[in-house]
Amino acid sequence: MDNRQLILSMKVNPVSYEETINQILKWTGEPQSRYICLSNVHMCMETFESLAFRDVVNEADLVVPDGRPIVWALQLLGIKNATQVRGPDLVPKLLKIAEQQGLSVGFYGGTPQALEKLKKCLDHKFPKIKVTCAIPPPFRALTPAEDRAFIDEINRSATQILFVFLGCPKQEQWMAAHRDKLSCVMLGVGAALNFFTSHQKQAPPVMQKLGLEWLHRLYHEPRRLWKRYFKYNTLFLFIIFFTSLKKITKIER
Repeated sequence: MDNRQLILSMKVNPVSYEETINQILKWTGEPQSRYICLSNVHMCMETFESLAFRDVVNEADLVVPDGRPIVWALQLLGIKNATQVRGPDLVPKLLKIAEQQGLSVGFYGGTPQALEKLKKCLDHKFPKIKVTCAIPPPFRALTPAEDRAFIDEINRSATQILFVFLGCPKQEQWMAAHRDKLSCVMLGVGAALNFFTSHQKQAPPVMQKLGLEWLHRLYHEPRRLWKRYFKYNTLFLFIIFFTSLKKITKIER
């Protein structure tokens, strides 16, 4: 898709849920691998600071606006009908369609316990879904032999849609490194699967609408998230504000 808009250093596709899902379904019928990034402020600022990670995200096959501030930035760029494609909402929508159409899905990331809980949740919500692989990689760098074994396992399973949840930026880096080695559509979904299994509570709808999901997550995980949000959210808003101010000043002149 070539309709990307540049937000700081990150290219984003202003797509809807329907467009995202339709594109994924189309790609499942093709032999080559694809990868999709769900963009938020954290990812945007990582691409702003790191040229290597910028290439990883901007070379993705699709970058959807997962975070509300990303949607606001798209609207400031003139995409007035830009909408949010939230990972916690996209995942169950996609799983439901995968069940209905008999598509095979796989999961890469998390712990054995988390994957076991996910399987039970899937059995309850989507009993007919085809789960062809569920891999909890170790929390360390893989040896070449381990990586090759996981690649072979995924390819042998004939997985069509692979949900990758290693956290940003690790999951995006992993997808980029494996695009030419796998035959599936990969989605970097981060914490979206935790919300799906109710391992983490989602922010109330009003907070989602106001772009305050980060505040809800910060309240529940202050130790892990305060540095990220304080640094990235503040810097993002600062840059977007002054970019908008500069744009308005040019119009007035």
